[in-house]
Order: sequence, then C-alpha cells, then structure tokens
Amino acid sequence: MKKHLLSTSAIALGVAMAAPASAQEWNMKWGGFANTHVGITDVSGTGVTGADFDGVDVYTNSEIIFSPSVTLDNGMTFGFSVQMEAMNNGGGAVGIDESYVTIESDTLGKVVLGSENSAGYLLMGSVYTPGVSSMAINSRSLSAFIPVTGSGGFRQAALSSLTEVAGNNDVQRITYFTPSFNGLTLGASYAATSAGNTTNNFGVNRNAVGPVFDIFDIGAKYSQSFNGVDVGLAARWGTGDTNTVGRSDPTTWGVGGTIGVSGFTFGATYAENDNGFAGGAGDQEGWSVGASYDIAGPWTVGLSTYQGETSNGGGAPSSDYEAYLLGASRSLGAGVSWDVYYAYMETNNGAVAGNPGIDGNLLATAINLSF
Repeated sequence: MKKHLLSTSAIALGVAMAAPASAQEWNMKWGGFANTHVGITDVSGTGVTGADFDGVDVYTNSEIIFSPSVTLDNGMTFGFSVQMEAMNNGGGAVGIDESYVTIESDTLGKVVLGSENSAGYLLMGSVYTPGVSSMAINSRSLSAFIPVTGSGGFRQAALSSLTEVAGNNDVQRITYFTPSFNGLTLGASYAATSAGNTTNNFGVNRNAVGPVFDIFDIGAKYSQSFNGVDVGLAARWGTGDTNTVGRSDPTTWGVGGTIGVSGFTFGATYAENDNGFAGGAGDQEGWSVGASYDIAGPWTVGLSTYQGETSNGGGAPSSDYEAYLLGASRSLGAGVSWDVYYAYMETNNGAVAGNPGIDGNLLATAINLSF
C-alpha cells in the first residue's frame, strides 16, 4: 500500500510538471469561522471536590483559513490550505492547525500532501452526527465548560467517533481520494510517524521507542439521493507500527450513516481504538446517535448524544463518558446563525481509587459566523 500511495503521488506530480504553463491566475481565496459561546454551568461530583466550576464563562472557537488555488489549462487544480487558529491555545506552537497542498482533477481524483487528518477521518466526517449547535457533541468540545475526568484521549473513540490511529493529529501525510463513482468515494493515507502536529519530521527513526510509525488509513463514503431521501454511509480502518515493549500495533475502525427525509435528518456512528497495551488498558469505544429537524423558516432543532468508554485494564473499572445536547439554531442571514442549547455531561475515572466522577449541566447561547 505504501508503494502504491507513493506511486500515485509521483504520477500526479509528474503529469503536472509535464503540463504546459497556464495563463490562468491564482484564486486568492480566504475565509474562516468564528463561534462564540456564552454559558452558565452547574458542576458537581467527587472528581471536582474542593473546586468551583459553577458560573458564567465564554468559549471561542475560530479560525482564519487561507486556501489559494489555480486551475491550469490541462484541467488540473493546484491548491494550498493553511488554517490559523484565532486563539493562542489552538493548533501548534504558533497557532497553525493544518497546512497542506492539494492536487486534483475530475479524472485524477485528489492528492493531499502535508499536515492534515487521514482519509479515514475525513471520510467518516461526512456522516457527522446530526444535531444542532456549533457545540459539537461528537467531540470533547463540552470540556470547554465542564471538566472531563478519566475518559479517552484526543482523536480517540471514548470521546469522538472521528478517530485516528493512537490519536495522531495533523501529522505530515500522503492522502489520495478517488473521483466519485455514482456517489462512492474511496481514500487511503500514509504517515511516517504519529509524532508532531503540523510540524516537519526532520528524519524518522523507525527503531525509536514511543511514537507509532508507518501509519496506514483507508476509508470509504457513499452519498446519494433517492426520490427525496438523502443517504450517507461511511467506514474507516487504520493501523500503525510500534516498538514499545509489551505493546502491539494500534488500530482504529469506525462506521456511520445518516438519512434525511422531509426536513428530518437521523444518524449514528460507532468507533473503536485498540491501542495495543497489555490487558486492553487504554482501549476505547464509543457511539453517537442524533436527529435534527429543519422547520419551515429560519429555525432548526436537534437532539444528540455521545456515549464512550475507556478500558483501564487489570480488573479496574472502565472510565465512562456520556453527553447529551438539545438545541435550536436560527439563521440570521448569510453566514450568521444564533444557537441556544442545553447540554449534560457525565464522566468518571475508573483508573483512580474511588472511581471519582464529574457531572455538569450547561445552558448556553452562541453566535456563529462563517465567511
């Protein structure tokens, strides 16, 4: 698979370099989003003994995205995307979330080179759990207001079905997507190492202990409409190599689907991370279910949940995560919407004596800008 991916990229680059120069100009496109939440919380449980997380707070999630591109006379489009986090604790050390080059055409498909999530992750994202509000339930976003204890890790199944092998994120990667065949798109990715996030590797020592190496991901999605019924299906699988003593090679897999009819959208996802540690410690699984209804006019309402579990091994209780979100969103105009929502989240830490837990209620509103 590794050789095939590398060959595909080499062919794409070779065709592009052999093409005649284009008189076309670059499309200097930029955009982004800004989601700002104001919420009031009520948090309790043995996991927050002596702390006070009750009260009003503000949470902002926003990015500026630069995505210039040019289409040559031969029909091939070259593009570049860099996503700059608007908050200092986002992205990498300098606030850059993703940075990658794309090469695509109707017949070639699409090649992605650089710091981006895997093909499996991106294709699973096409069946994201339906619901309402920019406070995503199929992620750990609620931890912006309510602390999480003991459950899962970033890009892993206890907190989100949008998983990566061993939780890697935006590492240097080669990805290829096929053109759509009657709604079916396939994808495959290769990354040399799980170390780093939007950084160069500067040499990869595959005999080193710790990171995961030679990460392969595959995925598929199907999207089609039948007499007013919209159907979306997706699946992914990935694995990598590790030299950590006592640890087997980690894997992840997931499936999901959505169906939309007469203003209603229903969907569900399921994912697992096998992280390869003895006794299943650190293995994770999770699932989501959601529904939304687009009311005639500017309002959409929805209800969604995510349920996750992390194995602690050695006979210890698992660490569990559950979250629910009921919300409504009103479109105010082009690229502007207003959310109101209620969320409940509960977690526990089975790896700690007494299995301390945290539960919290959140009532919030948000203004969302997309430009």
